[in-house]
Amino acid sequence: MRFEAGTEVAAEAGRVWAVLVDVERWPEWTPSVRRARRGEAGPLAVGATARLEQPKLRPAVWRVTELTDGVSFSWVSRNPGVSTLAEHRVLPLAAGRTRVDLVLTQSGPLAGLVGWLYGDLTRRYLRMEADGLRRRCEQD
Repeated sequence: MRFEAGTEVAAEAGRVWAVLVDVERWPEWTPSVRRARRGEAGPLAVGATARLEQPKLRPAVWRVTELTDGVSFSWVSRNPGVSTLAEHRVLPLAAGRTRVDLVLTQSGPLAGLVGWLYGDLTRRYLRMEADGLRRRCEQD
């Protein structure tokens, strides 16, 4: 199962990236995350973890699997029967604008069932995250 949300932000890519990788502050700008706690201090990097608590979902630990500074990061959360990959991409556009793409892909023997049960919620949460990120970055 694959879910996507994107938005265009009236802010420089560096600002968008800085907000996006400050994972512990996500609850300030998206109602889809109630609490976020990093497993390690320092900048987000490959191997880093974060525990996210989201309404209507069980808490999940995410581990960064890929990171290109200022451009994208991916992380994975694994549960019995389903693995979830979340990709976060920042693309600079002209005139101080930035494109953000959020992609969530579920795989494993229970991915179809989980996608069927939680697909609408997943779509809503991705939209909340894209819109919340845009609003936060366009402040000031």
